[in-house]
Amino acid sequence: MSIATTIFRRPDYESDTTLFIAQLKAAKPTLEAEQRAGRALLWDKNIDRNAQTDINEGKVAQSAYVYQTKK
Repeated sequence: MSIATTIFRRPDYESDTTLFIAQLKAAKPTLEAEQRAGRALLWDKNIDRNAQTDINEGKVAQSAYVYQTKK
């Protein structure tokens, strides 16, 4: 960098959202661990592959227009 760019360089921009999240993490250091624990409760599940295969095989093809009456 030349001397002109270092003198006139503006500080890096941080949005209000970024500042809010940084303040929140500073105020509550256990936040990320709590988020991971909550995610593990609802989303991080082991999948039973055999049961999933049975479910996929049992699906019935849906017609193009569901509400069409059969004649």
